[in-house]
Amino acid sequence: MAKGNGTARVAAVDMGAGSSRVILAELADGRLALTEAHRFETPLIDDRSSGHQCWDVEAMESGMRLGLEKAFDLAPPDSVGCDTWGVDFVLLDRDLRRIGLPVSYRDRRTEGMMDVIFRQMPADEIYRRTGIHFQPYNTLYQLAATRRDHPDWLRPARHLLMMPDYFHFRLSGVVSNEHTIASTSQLLDIATRDWDPDLLALAGAPPGLMCRPVEAGTILGTADLGGGRVLRVVAPGGHDTASAVAAAPLDGPDDAFLSSGTWSLMGVESPVPYADATARRLNFGNEGGVLGRYRVLRNMMGLWLIQRVRKEMGSPGFDEVVSAARAAPAWTTVVNPEDPRFLNPVSMVETVKELAARGGEPVPDSLGAVARTVFDSLALGYRRVKEDLEVLRGRPIRRIRIIGGGSQNALLNQLCADACQCPVSAGPVETSALGNACLQMMALGAIGSLEEARALVRRAFAVGEIAPGAPVPDSVWARFTRAVSATPPLQ
Repeated sequence: MAKGNGTARVAAVDMGAGSSRVILAELADGRLALTEAHRFETPLIDDRSSGHQCWDVEAMESGMRLGLEKAFDLAPPDSVGCDTWGVDFVLLDRDLRRIGLPVSYRDRRTEGMMDVIFRQMPADEIYRRTGIHFQPYNTLYQLAATRRDHPDWLRPARHLLMMPDYFHFRLSGVVSNEHTIASTSQLLDIATRDWDPDLLALAGAPPGLMCRPVEAGTILGTADLGGGRVLRVVAPGGHDTASAVAAAPLDGPDDAFLSSGTWSLMGVESPVPYADATARRLNFGNEGGVLGRYRVLRNMMGLWLIQRVRKEMGSPGFDEVVSAARAAPAWTTVVNPEDPRFLNPVSMVETVKELAARGGEPVPDSLGAVARTVFDSLALGYRRVKEDLEVLRGRPIRRIRIIGGGSQNALLNQLCADACQCPVSAGPVETSALGNACLQMMALGAIGSLEEARALVRRAFAVGEIAPGAPVPDSVWARFTRAVSATPPLQ
């Protein structure tokens, strides 16, 4: 195993679809430490000029730059790298000027677009080429919607940058596409690890719109922030889940990760993709991992449901929501957390109630009952993914490692252990920032390998252990599988 020089200080810009943060990470004397320099909102706005829900990238860049200034005030970092959510993108013209605002994956413009694409190329063929699971907001369908609704955006476009690529460009002036974030697009050929020209043409992308993806850990250039503040710009795992899994304390091939936040992304790290007929039937994706690995996973809506429930029910504190759910009876109402109607409903509370009523389930009528419905259903969703992973791989999952902000939810952690009937570990919380930082440190030579990085994470951050309790009653599991069966398939 390679050994790094063991000393570095980096700034990890971790942008989520709700909030973002700039984290100063320092490695010294074999110890890894994080300090939050700045936290800011990730503004989603209704753009009057386009009629879409868009990301306010100017405000995001301002927050990032302010965070870097604060990081320099704490201790000057050697480098900076950005990670974000997947699929969304920015278009630039020949003069490297931004074309409009990037449209959010939650915008409704892609409704029905999957069917339009499938009439031109069968879904099975798209999966064979990309190994990526089908979601209506994948970049493939967003680009096709852009061609339909805004051809005036695509005509002058010369570069498509995924969100972290754009912020790296704004810092360094270097145009690039990083592999892990590119893989979320459903436009990348899984065999060549380059863009698929037929899919690009199908989506309406002009030739040469993307660069061949660089690997996570590539030094892109330098950023001059003024006042003598210069640092290198490193592409980490640009997809926040790729960076999170890089820092997950995985201990062998039978550990599953569960990145729990706005989304729940559950799967395994693998040296090879799983893109056969079984993987296609079970809708597993093979997103790019770091160092040539794959994240064989499935998406669920995650704590987005609770975020919206809180907002609609008077914005109680998260601890209050969890306490109310804990006091509510278990397994009373279940719904399918992968139902696409949860993507961006007018009312999340009413959608939970509507799906419960349609499924013949008791309709939750209080904050605690609604929250308990969400948490119970998420836990049952985790069991479903676990069992599907076992079918896919032909071997059991021995442990589930919950990482990210959702790992702080003791109730959901226990429900996961109970539903899946296997041990669960919880933590670290800031795994996206940790993985981002570790990949930068690997690029700088301070850390020698991913195994060394994970060992540093284990030493520096406590992980909780949760043993499974009473199993879920068979009658509850039967009700949940009926709810899943009643969900209209994406394809």
